[in-house]
Amino acid sequence: MKLELGLSALITGGASGIGKALSLALAEKGVFVTIIDFCHEARGKEVAVLLESEISKFHQNLNFPPAMFIRCDVTDSCGVVAAFERHVGAYGGLDICINCAGIPTSVPFHKDETDGVKSWRRAVNVNLLAVIDCTRIAIRCIQTAKKPGVIINLGSSSGLYPMYLDPIYSASKGGVVLFTRSLAPYRHQGICINVLCPEFVRTEMAAKVGDKLIELWGGYVSMDMVVKGAFELITDESKAGSCLWITNRRGFEYWPSASEKEKYSISTSPPGKRSSTKTKWRFQITRSFEKVVVNTLSHNFRDATSIVQSPLSLPIKSNHVLLKIIYAGVNASDVNFSSGRNFGGKDQDLGSCLPFDAGFEAVGIIAATGNSVKNLEVGTPAAVMTFGSYAEFTLVHYKHILRVARPDPEVVALLTSGLTASIALKEAGRMESGKVVLVTAAAGGTGQFAVQLAKIAGNKVIATCGGKEKAMILKELGVDRVIDYKAEDMKSVHFSLK
Repeated sequence: MKLELGLSALITGGASGIGKALSLALAEKGVFVTIIDFCHEARGKEVAVLLESEISKFHQNLNFPPAMFIRCDVTDSCGVVAAFERHVGAYGGLDICINCAGIPTSVPFHKDETDGVKSWRRAVNVNLLAVIDCTRIAIRCIQTAKKPGVIINLGSSSGLYPMYLDPIYSASKGGVVLFTRSLAPYRHQGICINVLCPEFVRTEMAAKVGDKLIELWGGYVSMDMVVKGAFELITDESKAGSCLWITNRRGFEYWPSASEKEKYSISTSPPGKRSSTKTKWRFQITRSFEKVVVNTLSHNFRDATSIVQSPLSLPIKSNHVLLKIIYAGVNASDVNFSSGRNFGGKDQDLGSCLPFDAGFEAVGIIAATGNSVKNLEVGTPAAVMTFGSYAEFTLVHYKHILRVARPDPEVVALLTSGLTASIALKEAGRMESGKVVLVTAAAGGTGQFAVQLAKIAGNKVIATCGGKEKAMILKELGVDRVIDYKAEDMKSVHFSLK
């Protein structure tokens, strides 16, 4: 998600520590912020004033508060629901939710002889159960708005390895880590849910541990590092379902590592086959995107079209795929399309179809899939041959998706030119092996594919072109006899292919 002016964020535990730092950092980006905290009213309102001061630098004359403090115990489910509803009512939706509320165990586990209601049970309720509840409510708010959203749950390094000083805290944070990572499939709906696990940060909670012990772990992690990590999880959709571990010793590290994942991952590849490596691609699902539309019928493509902003509604249709377009193909037929020639009929009839999307072919990365799409994953490189390819995103039925190895520009040429050459040779021409194949205009897009396909099939190839440079290209492609009609009279050419 791109951090834009006018987004809204709700942060639990936002009146102190990491929650306060993240609240201020978002306010400095012009994001409207609601903080939920069980602190004293005066303290919460003081933080809200600081947030308003930053947000007001971007927004003036608002008829609603740029920031709000809501005093609420995160273990009070009804109160939390009311707080979320108040936020949505004020800002029209929820874009970012960060669950920071957390507490240590008030009594050491080995000394606690109570029923734990005010000690270890309370810690589990705040650190884990409340995070689950707030995440559940945030998901519903984002789904209702049908827009992309981000949820970050604050874990801890003690959720990745044992913390002997406070096993209850360690257990609850470990639960947050696995709970959050298990929500990775929500990325198909445009909801990125991640967990942030910093080591010791200079907060009131960490102060109880003691500086000497913290020095053994490399010292305090700076608040700037935590904010930077959170912003990375917000803005990079490819990290959906990730756990970001932050330490002074190792910096930023996504956990578990690839080698650790291999220990528990199940391969879906057939026996004996190795699955291909999938490259991670960085992209952002925004609330709107740009596309080219045809507004008036004209052979002059520039005059006929314009670039418009189109809203992106999530979740997408159950049997559709959202493709992030990286490369689109430019074709001579674009002008036939913009003039209406490809449709047939009278201009007055075609005019009723305006405006319509432009572009025939594209290659990119699958950004989201509908609930009924089972065989395509987010992050998979894919190509399409559908109208609407001159856009940042396109929504198509999953049957129109063509898997490709990589979203390279060469793939776009394969779609129209490559398929045309293949169909012409194999279907129309019934090409065999050991024959002589003549390809005219062979230096063009379709011609070059035809030359290569004919050679691969074991044929001799004669190719025509106009110009020395084009002739050189064809020779490099392996053409057996190149006829440059600018240098030779084709009617008088005699040759023999053995």
